Amino acid sequence: MVIKIIGACMTLGACATMGFTWAGIYEKRPRQLVSLGQGLQLLETEILYGATPLPEAMEQVALNCSPEVSSLFSCTAAELRKMEGVTAGEAWERAVAKFSAHSALSQKDQQILRRFGVSLGATDREDQAKHLKVALSQIRLAVAEAEAAAKKNAIVYKYLGFLGGLLLVLILY
Repeated sequence: MVIKIIGACMTLGACATMGFTWAGIYEKRPRQLVSLGQGLQLLETEILYGATPLPEAMEQVALNCSPEVSSLFSCTAAELRKMEGVTAGEAWERAVAKFSAHSALSQKDQQILRRFGVSLGATDREDQAKHLKVALSQIRLAVAEAEAAAKKNAIVYKYLGFLGGLLLVLILY
């Protein structure tokens, strides 16, 4: 009897943990988008007001932004430094691909970053600022969408994990 109770508690705990893990993905996306927006604002400041060369600007942003997204900017800086003849857009694209592999960003979010990267380093400072403002406005819209989805879906997954575990316990025991 004790073994059944322990097994039921473990099953319930495992299912609840799965639900909280899935909910965490929905809750992580808005945080990452907000951090990306802050990083892009820092990049705008470095480019427009500091007139900092792009590799150094990326490194400065990586040092000053949230650890959740600093790898995107540091990877871009590394790509720009290690390969001769690589454009800033190509370096950004590679960094976005690496960053996206371990982030909670959706395909739509990644597309915003990729579209921004096309113009990165290809135009003058004022034009770069315009492209940054467009990317920032798109990220703000994505944040609002992600927060709404997180509010709705995170609760559902938390309850689904717990109640699914409870159902499994009732069926098995």
